[in-house]
Amino acid sequence: MSKKIIFKNATLVNEGKSTVADLLIQNGFIEKIDSQISAPNADEIDATGLHLLPGVIDDQVHFREPGLTHKAEIKTEAAAAVAGGTTSFMEMPNTNPPALTQEKLEEKYQRAAQVSLANYSFFMGVANDNAEEVLRTNEKKNEVCGVKIFMGSSTGNMLVDNYLTLEKIFSETELLIATHCEDEKIIAANKSKYPEANHARFHPLIRDAEACFESSFSAVQLAKKFNSSLHILHISTAKELQLFSNMLPLSEKKITNEVCVHHLHFTASDYELLNTLIQCNPAIKEEHNKTELWKALLDDRLDIIATDHAPHTWEEKQKTYPDSPSGLPLVQHSLLMMLDEVKNGKISIEKVVEKMCHAPAICFQIKNRGFLREGYAADLVLVDTKASTTIQKNNIFYKCAWSPLEGKTLAAKIHSTYVNGHQVYGNGVILSSSIGQRLIFNR
Repeated sequence: MSKKIIFKNATLVNEGKSTVADLLIQNGFIEKIDSQISAPNADEIDATGLHLLPGVIDDQVHFREPGLTHKAEIKTEAAAAVAGGTTSFMEMPNTNPPALTQEKLEEKYQRAAQVSLANYSFFMGVANDNAEEVLRTNEKKNEVCGVKIFMGSSTGNMLVDNYLTLEKIFSETELLIATHCEDEKIIAANKSKYPEANHARFHPLIRDAEACFESSFSAVQLAKKFNSSLHILHISTAKELQLFSNMLPLSEKKITNEVCVHHLHFTASDYELLNTLIQCNPAIKEEHNKTELWKALLDDRLDIIATDHAPHTWEEKQKTYPDSPSGLPLVQHSLLMMLDEVKNGKISIEKVVEKMCHAPAICFQIKNRGFLREGYAADLVLVDTKASTTIQKNNIFYKCAWSPLEGKTLAAKIHSTYVNGHQVYGNGVILSSSIGQRLIFNR
């Protein structure tokens, strides 16, 4: 049982409002929120001038375990997550071996239960030949975040291009379907146009907007045909935005989406300096796409902000394009990146919390997380918006030990992070070996 902790005079950011109040946690849960709280034997934290947020929920990460642990591990990347204010994550199936059976999926849960500082869930992977195995996940719909379909190939060999398999999954799964959408035929045709491509500046020309749109369009058509719950990951183009609406509240949407912090931050012009360090799938594209993504984020056509955290070693990323792998590490810095945009006036802190904390909880129907509410799990991050953070080698927690943001100063600082009422991070140090919990879903 965890001790009582009171945050005194914190600026609570929750459900569209910022309010100065006290918050009491006990036994892993938020016990009380009020203007003045007194509790005997409680540890008091003077949070005057600090913002208290629900912990970030990242719905798309790649923590590389099992089989790719030279790049990352659940333990190391979960530590990086909590250092950045992310208290829960949902991890993708393209490990080695991939999570394509119930047994392999459960092995990942067992490993996280031993080592993860953050709360966790794992997607069941879909292949062309495992539809019946995927549908066994219906029995665990309250315990598994969703099923993942690579409708375009990325890291790992998990491309699903058998239309019968796609129809079977879309028509019969009871879980949310998360898709990576890029059209392989368009990508192949584009590759033939650039046979001498030897720099990442070619990446958005090969994996272009048309490839993203055609695949996303196909996924939307399937979801509409079968009334499936579809969540399209990492929207990166202006063109795809016509597929989405803001006419319904998120809780009533059957088709939802995610935008990633790197598509909101970088543009194709950044390849000249950063080259393969920002190579990812789908590609970071021309400036007008970023402009339109921001508009759609603010008017609620885009639902969730996530990372697609996908680390590779420095040596791997130094390979010459196209032999270099796609993916970049981001989970430690996503909240800080967005708070930097708050300082820049592009978004409010309330909107950041909506898109990074509330929306993932609503979209995935996560039980008792994602909000500052009495009775909810005490997943919290205390943020100093008057301080700043300079990203350097010596304060990076990723196992790969690099970031495309190195040298950049972001206009906020993570003061401390709490997972299920336990402080796991503070003052630049991991403070606890307390283990996160398996996420539960209200389905």
